[in-house]
Amino acid sequence: MNSGSTVSILHIEDDDVDRRAVKRAFRTIGVKNEAFEARDGLEGLQLLRGEIGDIPEPRMVLLDLRMTGMNGHEFLAELRQDPRLRCTNVFVLTTSDNEFDRRLAYEKNVAGYLLKSNSNIEFMKNMQLISDYLNQSCFPPGGSNATQSSS
Repeated sequence: MNSGSTVSILHIEDDDVDRRAVKRAFRTIGVKNEAFEARDGLEGLQLLRGEIGDIPEPRMVLLDLRMTGMNGHEFLAELRQDPRLRCTNVFVLTTSDNEFDRRLAYEKNVAGYLLKSNSNIEFMKNMQLISDYLNQSCFPPGGSNATQSSS
């Protein structure tokens, strides 16, 4: 079992204010995980694939849907087609309360769909939920080849 504190976090978000809000919330609630940032889905994929950096495994992605460049839906489609990345845990963190966006995200096996809230209390509840998930879930071990079966 992996301790939640060993899970790396990739936050894919094009809005500077939203990125800072997540950082501040994680500091406030004591999330100590190593965190990385990408400004769109393409940069997120490049980071996860090790093309422009190295994000240690296991890892979890916080994903905005509505971004310039490669948006969140395009990122999810690409991620789930990549055999080395398809098991990556993804939480959508978005302003979109659109049913179509939710359905499309869940069809790509997201772990959760959380709405960004103007209420600091609701936002902090969502950040605490992510922290609890990190600390209480068993993540696949590092090594990118989760598709192999064990005997």
